[in-house]
Amino acid sequence: MKVVKALFVPGSSAFYFDDQKAIKAGAPHDGALYGGKPETPGFRAVRIAGEALSILLLLEDGSWALGDCAAVQYSGAGGRDPLFLAADYLPLLERRIRPLLEGAEVGRFRDMASRFEALEFDGRRLHTAVRYGLSQALLHARALATHRIMTEVICEEYGLPVVAERVPIFGQSGDDRYINADKMIMKRVDVLPHALINNVKTKLGQEGELLKEYIGWLVNRIRTARTDESYVPTLHIDVYGTIGIICALKPGRVADYLASLEPISAEFPLYIEGPVDAGEKPRQIELLAAIRRELKAKGSKVKIVADEWCNTYEDVVDFTDARCCDQVQIKTPDLGGIQNTIEAVLYCRNHGMEAYQGGTCNETEISARTCVHAAVAARAERLLAKPGMGFDEGFMIVRNEMERVIAVLRARAGKGV
Repeated sequence: MKVVKALFVPGSSAFYFDDQKAIKAGAPHDGALYGGKPETPGFRAVRIAGEALSILLLLEDGSWALGDCAAVQYSGAGGRDPLFLAADYLPLLERRIRPLLEGAEVGRFRDMASRFEALEFDGRRLHTAVRYGLSQALLHARALATHRIMTEVICEEYGLPVVAERVPIFGQSGDDRYINADKMIMKRVDVLPHALINNVKTKLGQEGELLKEYIGWLVNRIRTARTDESYVPTLHIDVYGTIGIICALKPGRVADYLASLEPISAEFPLYIEGPVDAGEKPRQIELLAAIRRELKAKGSKVKIVADEWCNTYEDVVDFTDARCCDQVQIKTPDLGGIQNTIEAVLYCRNHGMEAYQGGTCNETEISARTCVHAAVAARAERLLAKPGMGFDEGFMIVRNEMERVIAVLRARAGKGV
């Protein structure tokens, strides 16, 4: 089976690109907008509309393989690739990538993906968003060419057992952390609510008091709104380094504060993502490791999740080997090709690290569905409901795709379909 034609189509992602540096510095929130001046290169405003770029591959049998180039909400922050705007990368795809795709044989996914992952033009690798979209299209092409679903392709090529079981889903609330938490509780989401604690003054509190109040509200809400006591979700809150700000990056103080959250979270396991942002990878690893040691010494069960400065497959390996956290977020667009996400999850599993296969609200339904196949095949500990910040839509996309995948895998096993 060969690729007959390649199309590149600009489109929209499900959220926005936000200048994290400006937001942390206090950019005022005004409705759906942010005021103030941008501080990260490439941003013309603190918040701009998200963009995506679809890759469509026409195969010889007339089927179309799909993949979407997309980048994280906080592009250009924490060592990530710069802002991804479709118009900036469309000429490269048309001129340089199209000739490599058209006429190419649809071979093993890993071989095809590795080829594009290693490509350089003018001494530069392709933007992570481009590699992400290309790999999705190539994985889908291989699935179509071999009459399988993408999960099966991954399991076969990585020598993995086919496990027809669900992966826990993690809901993302955005700024509507109260209303969307209610939605998550009603739908019995496994892990919730993310909460988007990205500002000290308005969301964390100068003494951390606002986050404590929110966790207290969340625990009470779950207890009163759930239909039975068997629903005990995990609490996972992303604080974007703000705890480090109020604690002056002092590991002992950060650990003291994190430990103080444990009695409030009560019977619900608590994960805190990105407690500090040290501004560089080595220092980030060092600080997280120190905080984790302090928590263990206190006997605290609060777990910390690495986010900032843990962007690539190599970063995931380094954070895992350093044992500086309890879980790493594998931010799918930041790793480039989807094969890197698969390999990162497998590395974590093989080295005693919890793997949270995340990503961003700023993706598309195509990339989100592909990520479900990767998570089910590689067996991530949790999978982000995406895209968007409305919760319902992203949860529906991810959950329904997962249910379809599991149904197919079970049908194959039971009936030889």
